Amino acid sequence: MKNPICKLLNIKYPIIQAGMVWCSGWKLASAVSNASGLGIIGAGSMYPNVLREHIQKCKLATNKPFGVNIPLLYPNVEEVIDIVIQEQVKIVFTSAGNPATWTSFLKANGIIVVHVIANTKFALKAQEAGVDAVVAEGFEAGGHNGREETTTMCLIPMIKNTVNIPVIAAGGIGSGKSMLAAFALGADAVQIGSAFAVAEESSAHSAFKNKIISSVEGDTKLAMKKLVPVRLLKNEFADAVSQAEAEGANRIQLMELLGKARAKLGMFEGDMENGELEIGQISAMLKEIKPAKQILEEIWAEFILEKNNLSNLNFKEY
Repeated sequence: MKNPICKLLNIKYPIIQAGMVWCSGWKLASAVSNASGLGIIGAGSMYPNVLREHIQKCKLATNKPFGVNIPLLYPNVEEVIDIVIQEQVKIVFTSAGNPATWTSFLKANGIIVVHVIANTKFALKAQEAGVDAVVAEGFEAGGHNGREETTTMCLIPMIKNTVNIPVIAAGGIGSGKSMLAAFALGADAVQIGSAFAVAEESSAHSAFKNKIISSVEGDTKLAMKKLVPVRLLKNEFADAVSQAEAEGANRIQLMELLGKARAKLGMFEGDMENGELEIGQISAMLKEIKPAKQILEEIWAEFILEKNNLSNLNFKEY
């Protein structure tokens, strides 16, 4: 029987590249799609006209399915959705907002809708809104995160037991072994961010990619919980946030510290001390910048190898 996510999205491998801000342009999305996963353009860091350009370039670069990630709290969300419909994008991943607002409209326009959640409450809301699948993102993930701080190991089986639509696991997944673990927990596919953030085709600044692959265990931390929790690589900005939080800074003070375009400054423009560097805990295991195709194929090969190794285990020996 064909994997439900592969069937839904018309892809060969149940591996989805996350729509990361400042990393996920048309080059990365098309490379992942051409490798038979699902590439996603991250609309969260694009002006509407820039998004249209990336969609058009992606269509020229691949004849395989790709998607667009739309944060629903995006200030120009109506214009973004209009562009997605005009450009005939067939797959949309929504996040950071109420799926009930746009899901029925998107589906009425022939679009497959997947929503990102981090707890069972919003998984049910997404299902009730009519989404085709959910991404269950655990605490290990980079960028914006769930307030409950539920790890992927705990989150996936809870979500799988709560909804009757396909579940895509995310957070701390960057290898075939972790992909297999997600499947053992009930996932139908995986969404991978950090491992693709350091791909050659990622639009992230080279300084950011190099900082990721030189990071070690403990170099990321969940911050800004009074705003929207976000996992960051440690630097001068992250230290300033930690100090402000320790001193009892309120939402307004944290927003002033964050300012505008802080993520762009770090991830896209390469300021490794003053920028906001969003990345997951898996960054400590990433040690090389490689083509997206190679990343995907290595993950899939390890997944198959480890699945076969587990199948061959003889527990009578223990």
